[in-house]
Amino acid sequence: MRCTNGTRRGLLSQGLLILLLAVLLTLPTLSQAQSSAARSGAETVLVVGDSLSAEYGLKRGSGWVALLDEKLQAEKLALTVVNASISGDTSSGGRARFAALLSQHKPSIVIIELGANDALRGLALDATKQNLLAMTRAAQKAKARVLLVGMQVPPNYGAAYSATFAGLFPQVAKTTKAGLVPFLLTNVADIADPSPLFQRDRIHPNETAHPIMLANVWPELRKLFK
Repeated sequence: MRCTNGTRRGLLSQGLLILLLAVLLTLPTLSQAQSSAARSGAETVLVVGDSLSAEYGLKRGSGWVALLDEKLQAEKLALTVVNASISGDTSSGGRARFAALLSQHKPSIVIIELGANDALRGLALDATKQNLLAMTRAAQKAKARVLLVGMQVPPNYGAAYSATFAGLFPQVAKTTKAGLVPFLLTNVADIADPSPLFQRDRIHPNETAHPIMLANVWPELRKLFK
C-alpha cells in the first residue's frame, strides 16, 4: 500500500499521540521512583548475622531484623535496614564477605551478630575474637558505628569454654568502644522453661521470641542514633 502525504501525517500524529500517552502513563512511575530514591537516601543499618537474624524456620518478615525495620519506619527515623545474614554463617564467613558488604551498602550503623556457630562447632575462640575485632575495626574505619550482639552457649560445652565465649563480646566491645547487646536471647533462652519460645529443633527461636530479641537489641541500638 502506498502512503500519501495525508496518510503519513496521520501515522505521525498517531505516533505522537501514542508517545504522549506513554509519557503520561509513566508519570506515576517516575514519581514512585523519586519516592524510592528519597527512601534510599536514608542511612543504612547493616545487619551481618547467622540463622538467628536470617529468619531461619520463620515466616518472612517475622524475624527481629524485619521487626526492626518496621519499628524504624513507624518511628519515622531516617534509617533503613539491610539484612545480610546467612544461616549457618561463622565469624570467619562473615569476615570474608564483610569488606564487600561495607563497599556495597556504605552503612552508617553495622550490627554484628556472629559467633554462635563458631562455639557450636567447637572452633578456636581466639580466632572468633580476632574475626569480631577485624570486622568491628573495618566498619569503624568506614565511618560506621558498630553494635556487637553477644551470645552464650549451654553449660554442657564446659564451664571454661562457655565463660570464655560469653566474654568475647564485651572484650571486643571494650577494646573497640563499640556498642554491645550482652545476650541476644535474654528472656528467651535463660528463663525457667524456654521451650514455648523455640522451634522444634530447640535451637532456633520461634516467631513469639523475636519481638523479645528486638527488645534486647533496641535500647543499645538507640544509643548509636545521631
